[in-house]
Amino acid sequence: MSTIYLAGIDIGTTGAKTAIFDLSGTMVSSGYREYVCDYPKANWVEQDPELLVASSMEASREAIAKSGIDPKAIAGIGVSAQRSCTIFVDRNGVPVRPMISWQDNRTSAEVDDIKQKFTPGDFYRITGSPLATTWIVTKILWLRKNEPRSWEKVARVVQLHDYALRALGADDFYEDIPDAAFFGLWDTDALAWREEMLGGFGIDKTILPIPKPSGTSIGAVSRETAERTGFAAGTPICVGAGDQNSAVVGAGIVSEGFLSVSMGTGGIAITYLDRPFRDPAGMSMVTNHAIHGKWQLEGLQNGAAGVFRWFRDEIATLEKETAKREKRDPYELINRLIEKTPAGAKGLVFLPYLAASAAPRWNPHARGTFTGLTFAHDRGCVARAFIEGITMEMKDILRSMLTSGITIDTVRIMGGATKSELWNQIQSDMYNRPVETLKVTDAALLGAAIMAGTGSGHFGGIRDAVSKMVKIDRVYEPREQNARLYDELYDVYVRMYEGMEGKDVFARLARIQERL
Repeated sequence: MSTIYLAGIDIGTTGAKTAIFDLSGTMVSSGYREYVCDYPKANWVEQDPELLVASSMEASREAIAKSGIDPKAIAGIGVSAQRSCTIFVDRNGVPVRPMISWQDNRTSAEVDDIKQKFTPGDFYRITGSPLATTWIVTKILWLRKNEPRSWEKVARVVQLHDYALRALGADDFYEDIPDAAFFGLWDTDALAWREEMLGGFGIDKTILPIPKPSGTSIGAVSRETAERTGFAAGTPICVGAGDQNSAVVGAGIVSEGFLSVSMGTGGIAITYLDRPFRDPAGMSMVTNHAIHGKWQLEGLQNGAAGVFRWFRDEIATLEKETAKREKRDPYELINRLIEKTPAGAKGLVFLPYLAASAAPRWNPHARGTFTGLTFAHDRGCVARAFIEGITMEMKDILRSMLTSGITIDTVRIMGGATKSELWNQIQSDMYNRPVETLKVTDAALLGAAIMAGTGSGHFGGIRDAVSKMVKIDRVYEPREQNARLYDELYDVYVRMYEGMEGKDVFARLARIQERL
């Protein structure tokens, strides 16, 4: 009997990756293409969706070529993509303007407009999302107000997952149900578009994508796409999930008590829920899990490893150039600097809000900030403060989630940051609990493949696939002395934020930046 394979495609913020897996969860091969974001103005983040999808197709061709397998042996394709990215398309499915990224915070005025119709409490009660600039409804309102000529051309408003499925060969724009929450128009309890929200904003439901459960087969690779991707024409295309929902599946978070922490371009903490839920403080998002009819509680971090990447590109230029010359990974050289620096970076504390603040503070005006800098600090201290600050924001998210009344027994960490044993240990120390890493660190890719296997009929469901494909690699235990120090520094972190917010520093800076 010939071996059966599954393909997972993950179209992220800074790169697209495709991986081929066998049914045991072993990654056979992968391909990758990198791209960038555009920043037309302060707080604006845009990308070209056609370029992103084309890059994913190139990555697919590379992965298939490297695998050496017959493309006909690939039984299904699942897609994972960055969430809450707004693509406005015309009647032919062609974007009418660049995609507005999930990191974009241009819509503060539209958030104020929404408050005239729905209080923040009502918005959260209905949608499960704290009212913020992140959600697609604010981008719709912004386009109607600021780019009316573009709006006249709009036939559909879709997300990147939906756009990618159609490019592969789907006959319409199909939305995975977990992604629907990011419109700010979706009732996560009823799993349906909320008529009250649609009517309140004058949005016709026909312009939205068609919701489908994750792991649903909705088409096959077209002949044209087969030539561009290397997949065989007729290969089943299956509804996947937004990148973080997909990563939760790839991390095996399919029962209560398990929590995943992902440090990708953005960061996120997610725990599984068997029942509908609302955070009493209204700080954490409630979305739908990829297992149909289940939920998850999410704490979103706008900038995580992406903030450290900015450090690599803009500050660690010496390490970057040295690595290029010596054909090494620049992060390896940066990690050496950090290893020589004591925990706590000699009292240097960093607020990592380069892309504003999402959970648990939801402040579009928050900005990156250093406190404690002295002549005693060197570049190693700055590098360590970056990693610790990013992880401290995640600690802030976990603390908020625990305060809401949920239980966390097991933490699994994933994403590109887990390549660094140093950062893995810092996470364990910062959260003061054991953390597990995964054999497949690209959990979003594995999750997409799991949903491909479910949709193509090779598993009895997502849980069945998880039991066969997800495997733990290593456990990191917290070090008591470092954990105590991080608790002290976390208290400073919170006071820094509250002091600057209380004195209107963030908002004043944001207003100045918008003028420049």
